[in-house]
Amino acid sequence: QVQLAESGGDLVQAGGSLRLSCAASGTVRIMNVMGWYRQSAGKERELVATLSSARSRNYADSVKGRFTITRDYGKNTVDLQMNSLKPEDTAVYYCYGVLASYGERQVFWGQGTQVTVSS
Repeated sequence: QVQLAESGGDLVQAGGSLRLSCAASGTVRIMNVMGWYRQSAGKERELVATLSSARSRNYADSVKGRFTITRDYGKNTVDLQMNSLKPEDTAVYYCYGVLASYGERQVFWGQGTQVTVSS
């Protein structure tokens, strides 16, 4: 029922910026956690940034100072502003959401959006 939909992935040169957006649908409840993971070719999916309903932020060390996560809690959307992009940021970026529903923790994933940073 709950779905996450990402947008904003693109091809950009090193040093450039992108803004990713994700919207959750199918629930009127505030997502306990929303954020972003990414997966590069040949690597495992890794956390990029999360922002909880308690307003707690978590960033991967590799993106601290360059990426900023924001949420609209009422609309259940989450954005990722990515600045000073590096080729190593190239990955498929997945929106991530956690919802406490029906007495248990549910995890949701978006379909992914490709970010490619050229040198």
